[in-house]
Amino acid sequence: MAMAKITMRDVAKYAGVSVATVSNVLNHNDHKTTEATRNKVFSAVNKLNYKMDMTARTLSKGKSNLIGIFMPQVYENNMPGTILKENPYYSEIISGIEYSARMLGYDILIACIGSAEQAIELTDKRMLDGIAILGGYEEVFWDKVYTLEVPIVTIDSYNHERKGVINVGIDDEFGAYLATKHLLSLGHTNIAIGTAILDYSPVNQQRYKGFISAITQEGIDIKDCLVIEEEVSIKGGINVGYRLIKDHKDVTAIFIVADIMAYGLMKTLHQFGKNVPDDISIIGFDDLSFSNYTIPALTTVRQDIYTKGIEISKLLIGRIEGNMELSDSIVMPVSVVIRETTKQKK
Repeated sequence: MAMAKITMRDVAKYAGVSVATVSNVLNHNDHKTTEATRNKVFSAVNKLNYKMDMTARTLSKGKSNLIGIFMPQVYENNMPGTILKENPYYSEIISGIEYSARMLGYDILIACIGSAEQAIELTDKRMLDGIAILGGYEEVFWDKVYTLEVPIVTIDSYNHERKGVINVGIDDEFGAYLATKHLLSLGHTNIAIGTAILDYSPVNQQRYKGFISAITQEGIDIKDCLVIEEEVSIKGGINVGYRLIKDHKDVTAIFIVADIMAYGLMKTLHQFGKNVPDDISIIGFDDLSFSNYTIPALTTVRQDIYTKGIEISKLLIGRIEGNMELSDSIVMPVSVVIRETTKQKK
């Protein structure tokens, strides 16, 4: 014989409170409820193994307490893959978003999206209260997505010039400028840059601008600087290393626009017997959690990725709940973290 379904009324009876109190606590509308009463409700929920009917809750409240995190769909060998696999930057930022959302009573849905139509369909189907969009998309994508009537926060976007849309990012140009100035301060003048394919990456276009700015300030002709464009991945960094070894042995330092690429570059240089930093200095960008553990530890430009995720979640949920005024964008700080992969030129 099937057990009777536990209801909110059962929880209220067990906890010795009203059904309204249970509803307020479980729906985060309990600002007048004492901590002792909350604890009674949660204890009853756990003891009775009560499960809320999320569909009914969504319909009754008109909101799902669910936010979407959309990232570009990437393909590997003609098979749909996930950008999370290629770059831990995304997993670090999502960790911050998830933690903050959970503390604020929201769940997250993560999806790799290839088109605006997919984004719109998923938002409607899952009744998302708001969405955060990471990565670059073409202008036609933004034109369609911005027709959604839910709050939107973009991350690292240079296509967000729309009324009512908040972007959370960093000053990529300034970060790259600081990285290049660090190499110049060590006496390096034959400096290369390893970057993403510039035509497709507004973020790395900004980092390239910062590199150029620092180089030209020192009176160095940008035409004399090696520019290597590869995908932002460990494999891309490996390819940067091959190209350096093959044709440009005179380069003494390189600014590489993502830590994940720096890992691959260091692997290739090690394979060919090149010592970092004695033979070539390397500075990355992002300060991923792994960068303190490479051998040697990677000098890099730091952005606080986890905190960035927390801010994204707070801003989005603030907009959903109407607790925050409109803002244009949030620019988080960057700084150089000097470790072991850069040194004074011989």
